[in-house]
Amino acid sequence: MEQKTGTAAILAIAAAIGGIVLVFTGNPGWGLIVELIAIALGAVGFFMAASPRVSGGLLSIAAIVIAVLGLGISVLALIGAIIF
Repeated sequence: MEQKTGTAAILAIAAAIGGIVLVFTGNPGWGLIVELIAIALGAVGFFMAASPRVSGGLLSIAAIVIAVLGLGISVLALIGAIIF
């Protein structure tokens, strides 16, 4: 039986990277929202990877790690935008 990468895992990694790009382009609020979506999609992708027909567990974990780092950067950028 051939495995295929879960759509949620692919969307999670894309959202995590997109959220970091949004933060560095000057949109920390949108970056924060996208990072939260990436964490949720990563969790869904991780649990879907329990099925023998779907792969993407490691991709989901990587997306969650990147999203958490991006979330921290987003919060720091929002604090910086409020202070300065």
